[in-house]
Amino acid sequence: MTAPDLPAELKAALDAKLEGVSRSDAATRAALISKTYRDGGGSGAIVSQADALAYALARMPATYAAVTASLNALCEITPHFAPKSLLDVGAGPGTATWAAAEGFSSLQDFALLDTNGALRALALDLAAGSARLRDIRYRQSEARAALADTELADLVVASYLIGELSEAERTTLADLMWAKTRDTLLIVEPGTPAGYARIIALRQQLIGSGAHVAAPCPHDGKCPLSAPDWCHFTQRLPRLRAHKQVKEAELPFEDEKFSYVALTRTPAQQHPARVLAQPVVGKVEVTAKLCTPNGLAIAKIPRRAKADYARARRWRWGDAVMEEG
Repeated sequence: MTAPDLPAELKAALDAKLEGVSRSDAATRAALISKTYRDGGGSGAIVSQADALAYALARMPATYAAVTASLNALCEITPHFAPKSLLDVGAGPGTATWAAAEGFSSLQDFALLDTNGALRALALDLAAGSARLRDIRYRQSEARAALADTELADLVVASYLIGELSEAERTTLADLMWAKTRDTLLIVEPGTPAGYARIIALRQQLIGSGAHVAAPCPHDGKCPLSAPDWCHFTQRLPRLRAHKQVKEAELPFEDEKFSYVALTRTPAQQHPARVLAQPVVGKVEVTAKLCTPNGLAIAKIPRRAKADYARARRWRWGDAVMEEG
């Protein structure tokens, strides 16, 4: 399993970019960019290298952690998946590319797409010191236009992208990304009801096109959850000093909530249940909310079933588990 904190090479590259940079200025820029994203403006507020760096400091650690957690879940279900090529759509500063490179030593070819020139320049600077990533191919272009003449990739990733698009644009982009997917497509979004709704809509659309769900769902059927409930997960990550300064945060850690779906060309051979919330461990039993191949279930594992109870005590939110009993 890949750790959720940024790899050493990336930390070093960010530290080098930070020399002489005002932390207060970066914090101001990051706050403005965050507001623009919340208001639906996407990366439009990122117009300079200073903007791009502020955005990377504020969001790269959490995005990396969420993508890494999603890739870890995928690898658990498809342990023999060894992609050689990656296509990172809406790549920004290259966060998902770094996560995929850490998760898959098999990757040899890295192609990235994004419209934002400042983020592209930062991504290339950060990758320049990496033996594996210094030769990445990063195309500055609108994704839907660029995908038409982009080569197929074993693994296609779009992280924190589809929320910036209209429903019609998302539908078109989903079809284009799936057409460029040789094996697996991973979509990661914020773990909000709106982010989950976008994931579910894309999931349903691509299942209709022949895709199969590898993770997090243990089935290709309709999601068994109903409002106000929604499927999301959380990943805790350490905050670096600069990360804390830019976000004006005190806690040494951050919990990133995310929703995701990994879709494959062929069905997964195993379909364990997925833990949908942190289990409640009591003296009498462990109670866990599970998504199973047969739908939603509330599992109660009694203490008297010692082996099952001991295993269930170790379950964590987001885990793939075999149902006890």
